[in-house]
Amino acid sequence: QVQLVESGGGSVQPGGSLRLSCAASGSIVSINEMDWYRQAPGKARELVAGSTDGGSTNYAEYVKGRFTISRDKAKNTVYLEMNDLKPEDTAVYSCNALVTIDHVGSTWYGWGQGTQVTVSS
Repeated sequence: QVQLVESGGGSVQPGGSLRLSCAASGSIVSINEMDWYRQAPGKARELVAGSTDGGSTNYAEYVKGRFTISRDKAKNTVYLEMNDLKPEDTAVYSCNALVTIDHVGSTWYGWGQGTQVTVSS
């Protein structure tokens, strides 16, 4: 079993910055992919940024140039650095991961509990 725990959310004024963390623990052989999603009230969940074990990253158009996803493989942790935050970035941010959990290739896919980000003046 694998657990994902997010941290780093909070309230910030427009133009401010926050850094989210998502730490994976449990039966981990390797983490194939770790992504950040967000869901604003009344809206569908949407992909914010993703990262693969090979180092590839991808971003939603509305965060390019403002958000940066990075991973610390030794800590099984993915980060989301968010700069120049806007009120429309207000949402619950959740990470998910695709994890190889044994040496025959079994995988686990799941979500963290989410962390609230509020951008308001």
